[in-house]
Amino acid sequence: MTAADFRLMRPASEVLPPDLWKAICERKVGQRGPQKKATKISITLRYSPEVVHYFKSTGEGWQTKMDEALKEWIKEHKSAA
Repeated sequence: MTAADFRLMRPASEVLPPDLWKAICERKVGQRGPQKKATKISITLRYSPEVVHYFKSTGEGWQTKMDEALKEWIKEHKSAA
């Protein structure tokens, strides 16, 4: 970009539609927007310490890994239900 290009630029607040600019400003950095449809159900469970320590030791996304492991178990044991 050249200096002339920079001189032609205008603030986003001047060029975006007002409702879009308002929506952008309302959301904080790193904040997610509203979820369109709940994909999971929030509940409280108790697990043995070794299970929790194992999955937490796998790092970020450990709850998703636990969810995947449980879904795999269901798939393997479906006929028993």
